Amino acid sequence: MFDRPDSGERAVLVHLTLHALREDLQELKELAKSAGTNPVHVVTGSRKSPDAKYFVGTGKLDEIKSEVEAYSADIVLFNHALSPSQERNLEKFLGVRVVDRNGLILDIFAQRAKSFEGKLQVELAQLKHLSTRLVRGWTHLERQKGGIGMRGPGETQLETDRRLVAVRIKQIQKRLEKVDKQRHQGRSKRKKAEIPSVSLVGYTNAGKSTLFNRLTGADTYSADQLFATLDPTLRSCRLPNNNDIVLADTVGFIRHLPHELVASFKSTLQEASEADLLLHVVDVNSENRDGIIKEVNQVLGDIGADKIKCIEVFNKIDLLDDRQPKIDRDDEGNPVRVWLSAETGQGIDLLMNVLAEQFANSKSKKKCYLRPDQGQIRAKLFTCTKIIDEHINDSGGSDLTIEIDNKYLGLLDAIKTEEIL
Repeated sequence: MFDRPDSGERAVLVHLTLHALREDLQELKELAKSAGTNPVHVVTGSRKSPDAKYFVGTGKLDEIKSEVEAYSADIVLFNHALSPSQERNLEKFLGVRVVDRNGLILDIFAQRAKSFEGKLQVELAQLKHLSTRLVRGWTHLERQKGGIGMRGPGETQLETDRRLVAVRIKQIQKRLEKVDKQRHQGRSKRKKAEIPSVSLVGYTNAGKSTLFNRLTGADTYSADQLFATLDPTLRSCRLPNNNDIVLADTVGFIRHLPHELVASFKSTLQEASEADLLLHVVDVNSENRDGIIKEVNQVLGDIGADKIKCIEVFNKIDLLDDRQPKIDRDDEGNPVRVWLSAETGQGIDLLMNVLAEQFANSKSKKKCYLRPDQGQIRAKLFTCTKIIDEHINDSGGSDLTIEIDNKYLGLLDAIKTEEIL
């Protein structure tokens, strides 16, 4: 829906320090580079509150305009959320395109989306963002005319655009509901098979995809840029105790994530909200580490994942001096933090041991010998256990090799069994 910036487009960045809302200037620069623009100048300032018409004051507005002309900039990127009217007023005054922080993030998502589901989610977020920015730019095509033969259906082009956007939003929401059902079915099957799920969550560019590849041997795309991963990826992972888990690499979070994206990526974020364990990946080298951890925890609360057990993974220790891999534990001996480097592999074995500790072996392998009249027990075993092998014995009964969760061992009380080591 939006015209994405061409690579190398010259951009002037605008960053204000507001008393009520503080953003990170370095983060704006990284967002701009991730979108494919070339930041040529940064305009900074401070205000108690935004101006209702231009967000910035008239003096700062003149400064921005002079910098746009001096650097022949093609676009102005604001590190703040602008209202539709502020965006229009700024574009009219500056004579170039103006994109706010939310629009910039949406554009990056549009560039990163590869899967069918991801593209639908981004389009839905863009349409919701666009629906508030439709202006009366088409009044010359107004269909409400007087005179014989000139009376149209009584609908302006603006109203037509709004109606078409609303129709498209409903179409996408119906498609995403089907995708959500498919994801729910997949999660239900994994729960029925009692395969634990672990989701990697964290701030964008914390190293989640690199860690995911290191743990699973996958080859998903990873790069030193914001939102390198958009489409969730799931892979199985074998732990040192031979238990299997499903590991999910999810989209990175960012402070003040646009509400349109949170709503549109509901099905994707559910991989985190319905996981058995969260690994919160943190860039240990970040200057604002504590603030970033707080921001991620806030997003986890927004999606209903704040009650799930979470272990912090302090990544990128290779960038620190004399920092060795280690496990931090609480007073009860439970692991709360693992220090490692996904890039070099330092400490990966510690994380694998922690995961094995979290999902200790609670299953047993048994050889079961059933008589012909024990068909009801056989049916329950097929429902509650994993059947590895079955043979019909000479008496007409069944010899089963099963993997059973220890909580279901009571089902075996009435039959002859043998432990398999």
